[in-house]
Amino acid sequence: MDLGLLVIAAFFVLFVLGFPVVFAILVPSIAYIWWQDIPLATIGQRVLYSMDSFPLVAVPVFIFVGNLMNSAGITQKLFHFADVLVGRLYGGLAQVNIVASLIFSGVSGAALADVGGLGRIEIKAMKDRGFSLPFSAAITGASAIVGPIFPPSIPLIIYASITSISALQLLVAGIIPALICVAMLMIATAIIAMKADLPRSDRWPTFGELWRALWPAAPALFAPVVLVGGMLSGSFTPTEASAICVIYVLLIGAFYYRDMNWGFIREAAIATVRGTAAILIIVAAASMFGWILAVEQVPQEFSAWFKDISTNPLVLLLVVNCIFFIAGMFVDSTTATLLLVPIVAPPVVAAGVDPIHLGIVVVFNLMIGTITPPFGLSLFLLSSMTGVPMVKLLKAMLPYYPPLLITLAILTAVPALVLFIPNLLR
Repeated sequence: MDLGLLVIAAFFVLFVLGFPVVFAILVPSIAYIWWQDIPLATIGQRVLYSMDSFPLVAVPVFIFVGNLMNSAGITQKLFHFADVLVGRLYGGLAQVNIVASLIFSGVSGAALADVGGLGRIEIKAMKDRGFSLPFSAAITGASAIVGPIFPPSIPLIIYASITSISALQLLVAGIIPALICVAMLMIATAIIAMKADLPRSDRWPTFGELWRALWPAAPALFAPVVLVGGMLSGSFTPTEASAICVIYVLLIGAFYYRDMNWGFIREAAIATVRGTAAILIIVAAASMFGWILAVEQVPQEFSAWFKDISTNPLVLLLVVNCIFFIAGMFVDSTTATLLLVPIVAPPVVAAGVDPIHLGIVVVFNLMIGTITPPFGLSLFLLSSMTGVPMVKLLKAMLPYYPPLLITLAILTAVPALVLFIPNLLR
């Protein structure tokens, strides 16, 4: 146990000193193996074992789908449809930003994919229509949280793979929470818009205008229907759904939009390899880290500590919220999930919390962390994309923390909202 705590302490020290997350995990892990005179071949074994996961195959494939849509310009058509549909609401393009993020989340599954792909289109359009750059960046970051909650979701797939729960049930559990989050963000945006008199469309669209905007976007809009419908019907697993989505996007890009070419595919593939490598190398390193903690019985000690706090599931969920909200402020969601979930989840589930409910609460906390200082990844990406100083970006982001925290409180206190759709599958 003492060595386990020392390994954890070494990780935090290296992380605070500015080491990349992978090295902050690997250095104390390798040092432990050397100190304990464990064969170095164990490193390779643990890495291979962590990669031998069928659900994880979906991660690079869904990243590829999002990159394909960005490369082929399909995201622009989705944004245009959302603009025609809700541009008249108070907040105009800010509301469009939120709705477009929900639509795009049905195929991307990642917050940074939303920010880096659709976000560039959204921010430029908002700036051209008179919105301030900090506000445009802030609503883009806040709305991107929806992506990793609504299926398909890369963080939820990773969570399911390390907890051995049904990836399908966990993915569909995110549907209602994502819609609640969208509603809360849209209400907050409407209030801000009425106070600040933000620009919006002059009138509601005619049926003809709506149809003309829908027609180019329809195939892309139908992709989430195919994915969710296929998974709910049992036609394919979430992993198989990712491959089907790639084929679907390639087909509509080549034969419907007729703008998909080998250059787009090559560009998307290169971006996918880079993104996948960054995620899976953390998965491999964290697997070895988690094995060391298991050997040192850190999870068992942590379980005993949890039981001393309370046996009330709601109290334990509040503790979980605090742990993962703080973790999300400092490390990326993949690292936090891989390092903390194996320790935190067992005692909480043993106390009576549904593992599907816990997964949604954990991931939502970590997604809020992507837009929370000091190390929110979406904040840094938005700041670098727009050139907005971090202080101004955070000031514009402040009105969006309350609706997100209210959503988190609702999901924590009312598990029936999370479990309604999964219970239909049980």
